[in-house]
Amino acid sequence: MDTATTVSAPTPRTVLVTGASSGFGAMTVRALADAGHTVHAGMRDLAGRNQRAAADAAAYAARHGVALHPVEMDVVDQASVDAAVATVLERSGRLDVVVHNAGHMVLGPTEAFTPEQLAEVYDVNVLSTQRVNRAVLPHLRAQRDGLVVWIGSSSTRGGTPPYLAPYFAAKAGMDSLAVSYAAELARFGVDTSIVVPGSFTVGTNHFTNAGHAADATVAAAYETEYAGLMGQVAARLAELAPDDQDPQEVARAVVALVGAEKGRRPFRVHVDPADDGAEVVNAVGDRVRAEFYRRVGLEDLLTAR
Repeated sequence: MDTATTVSAPTPRTVLVTGASSGFGAMTVRALADAGHTVHAGMRDLAGRNQRAAADAAAYAARHGVALHPVEMDVVDQASVDAAVATVLERSGRLDVVVHNAGHMVLGPTEAFTPEQLAEVYDVNVLSTQRVNRAVLPHLRAQRDGLVVWIGSSSTRGGTPPYLAPYFAAKAGMDSLAVSYAAELARFGVDTSIVVPGSFTVGTNHFTNAGHAADATVAAAYETEYAGLMGQVAARLAELAPDDQDPQEVARAVVALVGAEKGRRPFRVHVDPADDGAEVVNAVGDRVRAEFYRRVGLEDLLTAR
């Protein structure tokens, strides 16, 4: 795993993390709070489906004496996003870091998903980041300082098993958006880092909570040639991962990025226990990007001012 350059006494930051009710998000907000940052854990429906998650976060904050605050935030609703950012600014007076973590995985034969389902996956995994950015970036640009962290996926460049295409396509779209944003924010003094987790089969509930294709007839047709493949994908990925896989490494990577020196943070950090090859391919792609920017005289866009 490539890691961020850490500092001995990082400056406390105000951080907003989306999709913080479970998985990487819940781990990350706790790790950031433990590191001394003021953390706002974005979750939707605090009074309903995520009431327990919000209570657990508040209890963790009280127990450990850290600044961890659940905040109502539905990333597919611009009004909710705007209200969440306003709440963060009201509570803390500023915002330094946003972590794009919210996402949802679906599993099944691609043809069996309706176009509307693909749009929903894209909405949660890609358009949500645009809603959050439009609410957050005016503040980061005005203060000419900040960090945008994108929780991506090794699937965008690594080995990609079948039956996950809508999710993989959405993650690829998010990655492309992150790459473009990095250059467009550099002159405003805003850093960008992309964390690239591989497939963690413990501690995340990705497969347990995955959505499924709506067209049962088409899905059944695929079972005639690909019987049991849906179950095999998760099982085979679990076989690839080492016994000591630790999803907390993703949270630690984010903590290291937030604590690292501005302008010297790595563009990508890979955390991939199965080693699906994404790190190798991304290294080539990112090198080509940097070389192209130098060729066209835009080298300054590779590093935040």
